[in-house]
Amino acid sequence: MCHIPRGRARRQLLVDKLGPSYLKMLASRALVQGLQTGFWRRVSTSSAAWAAHTHDIDVVDCSVPQYNNRLDTPLPDVPFVRNLSAEQKKLKEKEKGSWTQLTKEEKLALYRLTHELSFAEMRQGSKEWMTVLGGIFFFLGFTGLLVWWQRVYVYGDVPPTLSEESIAQQTQRMIDMRVNPVHGFSHKWDYEKKQWK
Repeated sequence: MCHIPRGRARRQLLVDKLGPSYLKMLASRALVQGLQTGFWRRVSTSSAAWAAHTHDIDVVDCSVPQYNNRLDTPLPDVPFVRNLSAEQKKLKEKEKGSWTQLTKEEKLALYRLTHELSFAEMRQGSKEWMTVLGGIFFFLGFTGLLVWWQRVYVYGDVPPTLSEESIAQQTQRMIDMRVNPVHGFSHKWDYEKKQWK
């Protein structure tokens, strides 16, 4: 009967026989296969995905009537207050009678039962533009400081190739080399008169 070593001796025998690179390849293949079959399937199932997104989401059902404060729809589908208190129910009963008997405060309370905001309140502007403008100026100022810092501490001096005399030398060299003689740079130079066309 053949003796098969176990544990560390078996691993050493495999390393000696097959070589370390072959074992690394087998180990990586086993890892990839394990990830594909076991772990990935558990993560990608719908129950795991549902468990990861269990926070409450407020979903609006657009098939049922809704209340909206909008200027283009002045009469909402449902009243603003749906669950009336005892006092509000009395006021609704009084509404069915003559409106001349209602006081100004009662008429306003009846209006607030059906509408949250009046037209004037909906048209009233907000101060949000100030916040937006302040944010824009803040980021512009920060960008200006960043550009100034880069100009002072990051960028060096202007390279000498951008000086006037260096540009003139480069231009003369390009003319002497006859760069792009058909439609390009040298095409615009008159070589007989030694001037630009």
